[in-house]
Amino acid sequence: MTYSCLHTHTSFCDGSGVVEDFCAAAYKKRFVSLGFSAHAPVTKKTGLKTDWHLSDECFDEYCTAVRCARERWRGKLDVYLGLEVDYIEGLISARDFDCAALGLDYLIGSVHYVTPSRCVDCSPEEFEKLLNEDFCGDAMALVNRYWDCMESMISLGGFDIIAHADIVKKNNKDGKWFSENDDRYVKRLERIASVIAESGIVTEVNTGGRSRGYTVEPYPSLRLLRLLQKKGVPVMINADAHKPEHLGGFYGEARSLLLEAGFTQHCLFQGRVDGRPVWKTEPL
Repeated sequence: MTYSCLHTHTSFCDGSGVVEDFCAAAYKKRFVSLGFSAHAPVTKKTGLKTDWHLSDECFDEYCTAVRCARERWRGKLDVYLGLEVDYIEGLISARDFDCAALGLDYLIGSVHYVTPSRCVDCSPEEFEKLLNEDFCGDAMALVNRYWDCMESMISLGGFDIIAHADIVKKNNKDGKWFSENDDRYVKRLERIASVIAESGIVTEVNTGGRSRGYTVEPYPSLRLLRLLQKKGVPVMINADAHKPEHLGGFYGEARSLLLEAGFTQHCLFQGRVDGRPVWKTEPL
């Protein structure tokens, strides 16, 4: 299988390691391409202050660092410049970032926030606080809110890759808060699979939760992958790397999961032409 990763976080946001460290690690692991996807700035647009998004002030420095790496590694590793853009209902979406105007190669769309200031991608303690204080302890209400945000993000569009589609399960180890076999949850999976398929957007299989010890399987689950496969959704494997050593982590497991779901091919990014992403498919 040809290795690549477009979901990568350096010390410009919440990762560890500089751009060059990631390029060197990718080259050593025989990756054909590496994309950088800092968490897009949110403060100027939303007023939110976080310690895990790229700051507005460092945006130009980040872009310059990746573009310089592209030149250094030309002929050895294809280096791409992107952003992971949070969808926060009524505040920010991928539509706020113009690839052409900003000179970006791609955008990743993700949902972390289910309220204007609280995320599902958090510690178990923070998740329990979110559940109790904002959803009165009703886990399915929280889950439905997450899927509603996902549907809204996809409907708005403006991005090229869907990130960690079912990250809402991150803190649900052993079904602590809700059952993934609950008919209500399964119906939401069926519905989101249809929404994704209609959009035509590439969906990632994300191994970041495995690499950082948060989950026992990649995102999304085998159940959701099977639904996506039946609907012909294109997929790619990403590390969601927050350290250079995360690159390629659990890719074998992700590949096996895709094969079990019925996939035979995965997508590789080839750049942007006339404002549109270009992909090629290769066997798993």
